[in-house]
Parts: sequence; structure tokens; C-alpha cells
Amino acid sequence: MAVDSGSPVQIVMANDDHTFSLDEEALGALLLRPDVVHKKVVIVSVAGAFRKGKSFLLDFMLRYLRASDHLQPAEIHQGAWLGSDSQTLTGFHWRGGSDRDTTGILLWNEPFFRKLPNGDEVVVLVMDTQGAFDSQSTVKDCATVFALSTMISSVQVYNLSANIQEDDLQHLQLFTEYGRMALSSSAGKPFQKLLFLVRDWSFPYEAAYGLKGGESLLARRLEVSDKQHPELQQLRKHIRSCFEAIHCFLLPHPGLKVATNPQFDGRLSGMLSVLPWS
Repeated sequence: MAVDSGSPVQIVMANDDHTFSLDEEALGALLLRPDVVHKKVVIVSVAGAFRKGKSFLLDFMLRYLRASDHLQPAEIHQGAWLGSDSQTLTGFHWRGGSDRDTTGILLWNEPFFRKLPNGDEVVVLVMDTQGAFDSQSTVKDCATVFALSTMISSVQVYNLSANIQEDDLQHLQLFTEYGRMALSSSAGKPFQKLLFLVRDWSFPYEAAYGLKGGESLLARRLEVSDKQHPELQQLRKHIRSCFEAIHCFLLPHPGLKVATNPQFDGRLSGMLSVLPWS
């Protein structure tokens, strides 16, 4: 297993007066590196409500990206990238509890170099964002962070708990409208890829864990029918019109120890099986 390297860098800071500041120096230190500056950048961002495990998820993404540098595809498919059961989870700061942890927007300052199927070399960067709907943020604060991260990300992971509910779609419409207004002069769809990530999915008999089941759930949730109220139809059309591609993935609950043990440190031995799908 690769040795962890890198650290989180705050590039957008949330101020006490509910404004946001860009740290151009911190951003430039990453994007203007000699091995990065002339390459295209792919940003993978995770956004959603606070205290729903976004930073925890991102640290597994970092583990995957490091491991995929030296593992064979078959080994990755078999879950070798997860490492040993006793390995603690490091990277973006995460912890249990009910109070918010991440503020503003952070980038991991370790770039991952990949080659696309068309031969282009790209730099993959991982982004963490301030959770929405905590007791210290206004709706405008939440919309600003979500819209900004969606505008600059290649893949925006919309982190949800248990299901895709109507209010999740309404919040997505509100947040993306902020970004669409800022990009009103651009042609085509304003954003790239959106992935609904449903955590703690409890109905595998309706839709199986993984991407296939997620696509089935997504099709039902974004379906437009004549029986729906026009407002509901417009909501779904708006979401479809905003993104070049939309997908969904269903994850099982990792186990009560993860949620209730304050000493849990991310070891796989403390979690239920994390690869229940093929």
C-alpha cells in the first residue's frame, strides 16, 4: 500500500460575515506546479448536507487513487485497494459527532496523474466542501458553496442519506440555479457530471447496491409523467438540463460502530462488508 502523502489546503474560506474569500496563493501553489501547470485538471468534488460522511468518503477516494498507481485492474476490482483491515483512514480531517467539521472549500494538494482513453494526460484533484444546512450557515452560504464547487468540478458527488427525496431535488435545483446564473453566457449545459451517492441504502431488494441499482432508482426519481404537477415536472427537467451526465450509486450502511463509536478510526475491521456488489 502506498504511503500517504499530501495534505488538505483551504482555497475558499468562510468568513464570519457570511462572505467567502479565495486564497489565490494556496490555489496557485498547487495549479502552477511545473508538473501540473500545462495539463488539464479533473476535479472530483463531494457536496451535500453536513455530518453525512463527505470527508470520510473522500479519504477512501484518496486511498483508491494512490493504490491504483501500482495495482493491476483485476486487483482493484477484487478490492485490494482497500488495504488491510487494521489500516486507519487518513487524509481530509473527519470525525464522528453532530457538529460541523469542514468549512469553506478544500483541495488535497497531492495531484494524481492519469491518462484518458483518448490519450490526454490529466491531473485529478480531490475537493472537500462545507456541509449544507448546519446551524451556522444561511441558505445563501450553502448555495454559494454548492454552486461554486459544481461550477469548477468535473464530477460533483451529491452525497445523500438513505434515499433520493423530493427535498434533495429541490435543494439541487436551488443550488444549481445559482451556478447557472453565473455561467449564463456559456453555451450548452453549464455543468459536467453529477453522481447521486446514496449512503446507507436499506432497500437492496428494490434496487441492488452499486451503479446498476442506482441507475434504476435514479430513473424512477427523475421520471417525468403527465400525472405529476407541472412544478414537479419542471424540477426534473431543470436538473436534466444542467448536467452533461447524471448517474447514481447506492452504498450500504457501514455498520453501527462507525456511527456510534467515538474512537472509530476508519479501520475496515470496524465496518461491515463494503463490497456487497459484484
